[in-house]
Parts: sequence; C-alpha cells; structure tokens
Amino acid sequence: MEMRRRLLIIVSIFCALSATAQNMKSVFVSMPDSIAPLLTQTNKEDCIDFLDSNMKAVVKNRFGNEAEMKALTENYVLMQTSPVGTLEMKLLPLNDSTNVVCMVKTVCASACDSEVHFYTSDWSKKLDAKNFLQTPEADAFFLPNDTLTDEDILIRKKADMHLMKVSLSKDDASLTYIYSTPDYLNKEDREKLLPHLRKEPIVLRWQDGKFR
Repeated sequence: MEMRRRLLIIVSIFCALSATAQNMKSVFVSMPDSIAPLLTQTNKEDCIDFLDSNMKAVVKNRFGNEAEMKALTENYVLMQTSPVGTLEMKLLPLNDSTNVVCMVKTVCASACDSEVHFYTSDWSKKLDAKNFLQTPEADAFFLPNDTLTDEDILIRKKADMHLMKVSLSKDDASLTYIYSTPDYLNKEDREKLLPHLRKEPIVLRWQDGKFR
C-alpha cells in the first residue's frame, strides 16, 4: 500500500508539472482571436499539424488570403498572417517557473513598421511593455554629428515618421530594431538621408526579465 501511495503521488506530481509546462505550440493554439483576428482556431491547429507532418504550413486566413507558419520551436513562432503582415512570438523567462510572451506584429507597405507587446503565457493579461523594454528613439539610429548643414536639417525633417522593423531571434533571446523610415521616402531623399544613419541595427538582449 505504501509503495502504491508513493507511486500515485509521483504520478500526480508529474501530471501537475505537465499541465503547467509551457511551450510555444500550446501558447500559440490558445491565443485568443482578439489578439490575432486574421487566424481562426482551425488555422492555428492546422499549421502545427502540417509542420509536425513535415508539410508546408499554409492555410487560408479568415479573409481567404494565404497565411503560413514559417518557423516553430519550443519557445518561438513566426507566422506570415497575410501578404503584408507577420506575427512573431517568443516565450521569455521571468524566473524559473514563469514565462512571458513577447509578441511582435509587423505590417509592411511602402515601409515596414512593428509593434511589440507582452502578455502572460496564459493570455489572461496584457502587460505594460514599458516594464520590459525601452523602445529606441529615432536619434539612436543616427550617427553623431555636432555640425548640421541646412540641407542636413531639412532632410531630417522629411523623415518625420518614426518607423522601425522589429524582429525576434529564433535562436536566442534578442530583439533587433531596424530603422525603416528611409523606405517610405522617395529615392532622392532616401539617398541623402542614408549617410547620416548607422549601418548596424540596434540589438537588445533579454537579461533579468528585461530587454537591455
């Protein structure tokens, strides 16, 4: 009886741990429609089934356009939700037992622009992004310059929209910012602006529960 009791306790503990285990498959499938309205519940489930079967994970979204799951790991997913939109998510650790979901939504027209959001892993609460991230200002993408000509000032004024393409890494806990404002300018203005910009993107890394 004592051995049986111990076995039942071990099985109960294992089941409890399994129930609370978090991976991107379960998080993605349980994502509410309000957060990703283009994807139906069937879309999400089919994409995972297709990848598990080594098939191309292409489905028709809620409006009849193609959507494709391009990558899926234990803690990361990349979904092309429409011809112009992508959705990336990463499970990031707050501590040994709790993860948060970092979500990047990107829309690309003449230029790409992204939004970064954070949620609890059970989707019960949207979290304040300011607690996890300080978004780079536009000046962070420009080279330091103590002397600006009138033409320099004029071209910087034309870059009046602060657009950034943001991406999560599949391989590590990093967030990359690319300044996409030049892409919406005409060719002449873009060529005048580019010499003022840093060539490297800004990369933030997840440390102690924040991107730094």
